[in-house]
Amino acid sequence: MTTIATPRSPYTRSPRRGLNWEKAGWLYMRISGVILVVLILGHLFVNLMLGEGVKGIDFAFVAGKWASPFWQVWDVLMLWLALIHGANGMRTIVNDYATTRGMRVTLKTFIGISAVGLILLGTLVATTFDPCPQVSVDQLDLLPSFCPPQ
Repeated sequence: MTTIATPRSPYTRSPRRGLNWEKAGWLYMRISGVILVVLILGHLFVNLMLGEGVKGIDFAFVAGKWASPFWQVWDVLMLWLALIHGANGMRTIVNDYATTRGMRVTLKTFIGISAVGLILLGTLVATTFDPCPQVSVDQLDLLPSFCPPQ
């Protein structure tokens, strides 16, 4: 009777304790992907099907949407999930294809800084958006109907 020896890796390391980051990233991609499909389809349906289509999307349309906290939260959630989802995907690609540890660390640092910067800027825009800005007399027709007369 012949027995096959147990395969061995070139090195061994002790098992880690705590959070398994690869598993957490894998789970995040699946869960955020499903939520993003719902958020994006809802976004496209409201923006393109309920109104006048692409030609109806202007400042007044966006201002009217973002006057509601519901749509602000919807769009910020979509922004956060999409950027973190994309950054996590890029991190996975870097782990698969970067050949040296230094290159992996550098690329993942740039990805992280970019994702955090875009999330902060996008959140700032969505939460501080003023739907009734001061405009000149010839641009009053661009303001949404709920803005008080200037």
